Amino acid sequence: MEIIENQRFGEERALYHRRGLTLRSCRFEGAEDGESALKECADIVADHCYFDLRYPLWHVDGLRVERCTMTENCRAALWYDRNVLLRGCTLNGIKAVRECRDVSLEECAVRSPEFGWRCEGLRLTRCAVQAEEYAFFETRALHVDDVTFNGKYSFQYTQDVHIARSELHTKDAFWHAKDITVTDSVLDGEYLGWYSEGLTLIRCHIRGTQPLCYCRGLRLVDCTMEGCDLAFEYSDVEATVRGGILSVKNPRSGRIVADHIGEVIRTEDPVYPVEAQVIAR
Repeated sequence: MEIIENQRFGEERALYHRRGLTLRSCRFEGAEDGESALKECADIVADHCYFDLRYPLWHVDGLRVERCTMTENCRAALWYDRNVLLRGCTLNGIKAVRECRDVSLEECAVRSPEFGWRCEGLRLTRCAVQAEEYAFFETRALHVDDVTFNGKYSFQYTQDVHIARSELHTKDAFWHAKDITVTDSVLDGEYLGWYSEGLTLIRCHIRGTQPLCYCRGLRLVDCTMEGCDLAFEYSDVEATVRGGILSVKNPRSGRIVADHIGEVIRTEDPVYPVEAQVIAR
C-alpha cells in the first residue's frame, strides 16, 4: 500500500481513482477550492487528516478514516461509499453521509444537518450527533448504541432500526418508521412515533406531549412516561408503564396498563372504533 504523509491537496480530483493508499497527516484545503479529492477510489486509509473541501469521499469501496477532521466547508463528505469505518472523527459539514452501505462510526462527534440519509447498514457507537433536521431519513438496517442525539424530525421513514443505551432529544421522531426496537434509552420530544409500524420500546423513558398516535403494532415494555398527555390516539398498542400517564385519548385497540392515569378521554364521535383496555393498577 502506498503511503503519503504531510502533503496538501487543493486541486480538483487530486487523488481520483486511486487504489491501496494510506494518507497520514494530510490536508485537503487551499485556494484552488477543488472538490472530489478521493472520488472513485478503493482501499483507502486516512489517519489524522484534515478535510476542508467539498465532496471528498464519493464512490469509495473500502475506507478507514481515523482521527480526522471534516470542517463545515466539507459539504457532503461521504456519498455512495461502501465498507467504511470512521473512528474518532469530527464531521461538521452538511449532508455528511448519504446513500452509503455498511458504514460504522465509532466515538465520533457529528454536527451535520441532513445526516445519514438513505443508507443501509449504518452503525453508530459511542457517538454524539447534532443534526438539525431529518437525520437518518429513509435509512435501513440502522444500529445505534450509546449515542447522544439532538435534532428535529429524526428517524423518519426508517426501517429495521435497533437503538440501545442512548439519549435522543428530538421531535416528530420515528414518523412512518417500521420495525424499530429501542431499549434502555431516553426519548425526549413531542409527537413521538406517529404513524409508525412495529415500534417496540423496552425500559425507555418517554418525555413530551402527544406521543405514539396512529401507531400499528406498538409495544411498550416497562417504560416510564413524563409530561405525556393525549397519548396513544388511534393506536393499536400493548403497553406496560411504570408510574403514570397524564392522559390517554381514544386508543384504538389493545391494552394499556399503568400505575396511575390522570385522564382517559373517549370522545363521543371517534373517527375509528375505540376498543383498547386502559387499566390503572
